[in-house]
Amino acid sequence: MPAGTTGVAPFFGTMQQDVLRQQLSQFGQEHLIRYWPDLRTDEQFALSRDLLAIDFRQIQQLFAAGEDHTNWSELAERALPPPAVRERTAEQNQHARALGQQTLAAGEVGVILTAGGQGTRLGFDQPKGLFPIGPLSGASLFQILFEKVVAARTRFNVAIPLYVMTSQATHHATEQYLQRNQFFGLPPEDVVIFQQGRMPAVDCSTGQVLLEDRHRVAFSPDGHGGLLEALVRSKAMADMQRRNLARLFYLQVDNPLTPVCDPELLGCHVAAGSEMTTLAIAKQSSRDKLGNIVNIDGRVQIIEYSELNPLADDIVERQDMHGQPVFWAGNTAIHIFEFAFLQRMTEVAEGLPFHIARKPVSSLNDAGILVAPKEPNALKFERFIFDLLPHAEHALVVEGKREAVFAPLKNASGEPFDSPESVRAQMTDFHRDWLRSAGVEISDETAVEISPRFAFDEDELRVRKDLPKRVTHETYLR
Repeated sequence: MPAGTTGVAPFFGTMQQDVLRQQLSQFGQEHLIRYWPDLRTDEQFALSRDLLAIDFRQIQQLFAAGEDHTNWSELAERALPPPAVRERTAEQNQHARALGQQTLAAGEVGVILTAGGQGTRLGFDQPKGLFPIGPLSGASLFQILFEKVVAARTRFNVAIPLYVMTSQATHHATEQYLQRNQFFGLPPEDVVIFQQGRMPAVDCSTGQVLLEDRHRVAFSPDGHGGLLEALVRSKAMADMQRRNLARLFYLQVDNPLTPVCDPELLGCHVAAGSEMTTLAIAKQSSRDKLGNIVNIDGRVQIIEYSELNPLADDIVERQDMHGQPVFWAGNTAIHIFEFAFLQRMTEVAEGLPFHIARKPVSSLNDAGILVAPKEPNALKFERFIFDLLPHAEHALVVEGKREAVFAPLKNASGEPFDSPESVRAQMTDFHRDWLRSAGVEISDETAVEISPRFAFDEDELRVRKDLPKRVTHETYLR
């Protein structure tokens, strides 16, 4: 209802304020409507909608439980290396590749891309998927990953639907960008864009839900573990079922080296009868900032690096009875799910644990002034998709080479592996290796980039008739 409307508006305002006060008072959250009389009618509607969508009992319970009290030391001491496919013979690789190609050609594979993050840590005020990362092309993360799906479709002459999960912060800008760029060659009917859920941030000391404006709750995305509920709520899961998809390739938007629809990885998954497969890389040290894939009590699960790193060296540096480091396997956030498994897990979506983190969150102080703290002042609640691993009847870990599959873009600078400069350098090195494997001469100083539409993989690159014998200057193959 627009501001200034008479009749029902004042009645709504008074009545709704009473209803909200009655509900909020049960949980000590009446402060959320302290500015109610000063709000326009449309702002009252917006605030009322947000407040009625919050499960305050759940928030109360999460705050009462406090930050994670899991005994990570005890879990880490029980952990064993995960069951993993590591060293493979050429024959095993060929068999896996053939199985993967078969499931792709049968139209049994869809792709899930999570893209809820902003480029804040990159100093980029847009959705991270719009960040220009192509070393020579300036192609965005979205363009590179979308074109990998296009390349797979072309290679196997089959429709591969792409499901893009955004957040409230990125949804509108993402939709506009993708529409403006005609989905980078994907048919619009094969791109399904949907939003993940939200959770309110709460004050660390009081548990009170924070306001980012007088009529707006300080929400944040509910984590990639919110995927299950979002798939059902958006009817994306019904779309998957209608298309008779057997498995879903899952990735996150920040890694341009993700081997989207890689036949070998898909083949390992199929051959093992896995319900959920995770692509891992060997950690360079036990303290790497990567989730740790382990086996605990016969179930594969992930211990976040933030939980492992505070522990003593004698726990973190442990080896198994064969002298293998327990914590060798780093999570790349690249997974393959059986559709039937995802469908079954929607029934336990509420059972996935919330991970609680202290973060600085801008919010109104008691004087109604927006304050941006430098130190953490709030608790945020997120679910993680990898917490599905222990639920899988059979979960598999497949090792990939870091330089070929993992170049996540995280920070503007300062980190050795996740800045724009380091990611672009790794992409260039990777594409040089592709060219050399195809017999092309190229020096280490020559910059090169290969569009996914030029070649889906090394095999496709090798058989191209238009490859130069030598590359002597910076070259973008597209």
